[in-house]
Amino acid sequence: MPIIQSIERALKILDLFNEQTTELKITEISKLMGLSKSTLHSILKTLQLHGYIDQNRENEKYRLGMKLVERGYFVVASMDIRQKAKGWLTDLSLKTGQTTHLGILEGGEGVYIEKIEGKQAAIAYSRIGRRLPIHSTAMGKVLIAWLNDAERDSLLLDYDYTLYTQATLQSRAALLETLVQVRQQHYAIDNEENEPGVRCVAVPVWDHEGKVIAALSLSTLISRVNDSELMHYRQLLQETGYQLSLELGYPGTSPR
Repeated sequence: MPIIQSIERALKILDLFNEQTTELKITEISKLMGLSKSTLHSILKTLQLHGYIDQNRENEKYRLGMKLVERGYFVVASMDIRQKAKGWLTDLSLKTGQTTHLGILEGGEGVYIEKIEGKQAAIAYSRIGRRLPIHSTAMGKVLIAWLNDAERDSLLLDYDYTLYTQATLQSRAALLETLVQVRQQHYAIDNEENEPGVRCVAVPVWDHEGKVIAALSLSTLISRVNDSELMHYRQLLQETGYQLSLELGYPGTSPR
C-alpha cells in the first residue's frame, strides 16, 4: 500500500507531543523529524489552519490544537453513547418493528454509529458509518437544530442543498425555518425528503451539560405506517431519547 509522505510527516509531528512535551520550537521539530524548517513550515501551517496545531504567541512554540480535543471527544462520546443506546434502540425496534438508529454530527454531516434492524422494516439503505445530509434527513436536522448561530453559520457556509426528491428542502431559508420548528417541538420529520416512500422521525439526545450530542431516529415506509402510527412511534422515540439522556446525566425535563 503506497504511503503519502506529507500525511505521514504531519501525523509524525502530532505524535511528537505528549504529557512531557507539550510545546516545541520549529528548530526542535526539525531536529526530531530530520526535516528542513522550510519543509516543516508548510506542514505546520496547514495543520494550524485546520486547528490540529496551535502556536503560542508568547514564545512562538507549537502545541497541539483544540481540534484534536474535539475529535477525541467525538470518539469517546460515540463509544460511550453507542453502548448505552443499544439497549434502548433494540427495545424500541421490538415495540415498533421498525429500524432505529443512533447518529452524531461529524464534519458537517450526520453519521450512523448504531443501527437496530426492525422485523417489519424493508429499508436496506442505512448502515453503521453511513453519512447523512443534514438538510434532507430528520436526524440531520436534529443534530444541527441546537447549534449556536456561529456554529450553524459556519456549517451552512457554501452548503450544497442537493435535491434528492421533490420534497427536499432547497434553500438555507427553508432549512432555518424548519430548524425553528424542530427546536419548538423537540423532534424532526423527514417526509420523503431523502428517499421516496420513506418517512423518518428523529429526536435529540442530551448530555449532562444540556447539550445535544446525538440523535435517535426511526425509519418507516409510507406504504406500511400511517400518520397515526408514525405519531405514536414519535412519542415512543421521544421517551427513549429522554431516558437515554437521563443515563448520560441530562438535568432537564421530558419535552413531552
